[in-house]
Amino acid sequence: MEYSFVSATILLLLITDPIGNIPIFINSLRSVPAHRRVRIILREVFIAFCLLLAFMFIGKQFLELVNLSDLSLQIAGAVVLFLIALRMIFPSEHQDAPALSPEDEPFIVPLAVPALAGPSAMATVMLLVSQAPSRRIEWVMALLVTMIVCAMVLVLADRIQRILGNRVVMAIERLMGLLLVAIAVEMFLRGIKTFAGQL
Repeated sequence: MEYSFVSATILLLLITDPIGNIPIFINSLRSVPAHRRVRIILREVFIAFCLLLAFMFIGKQFLELVNLSDLSLQIAGAVVLFLIALRMIFPSEHQDAPALSPEDEPFIVPLAVPALAGPSAMATVMLLVSQAPSRRIEWVMALLVTMIVCAMVLVLADRIQRILGNRVVMAIERLMGLLLVAIAVEMFLRGIKTFAGQL
């Protein structure tokens, strides 16, 4: 499946799911003083960006190291995206992050990983680069735009949840999950088609 800058950015936004992560961030930062929350969110988004950027640049070498083909990554990525999308459409009742004690604040886990830079996001950036290595700068820019949007949404998380309400936030997340299901199915079908052509 050929991706453009716009479609890659949309795909990364669907996977990182900033709207769906609003309850997780609010719950994780509940015990953190208000004046520190923006700094923590920006730090966690930056960590997630650096981690995904690292996977973007070492992805090809990682595939060669574990003897995986681009095709297997595409099909596996489609399956992972499908499972993530199902979880977005049918969320579990205990999906929120555990509350922290007042003296603690989240660091890397659970906000940077796995909320933003989860396995599906790592697989996706590796997939983008493996399919079009010559367009790596384009993928970096798509990832940068994605992280900027995530940072903006999460910094405004309290206001967004207050304005829209829990039901609207949940509806948006499920709509994004539905779109992600369609993308996952398309990736899977293209992978199977390519595999069948190689037989």
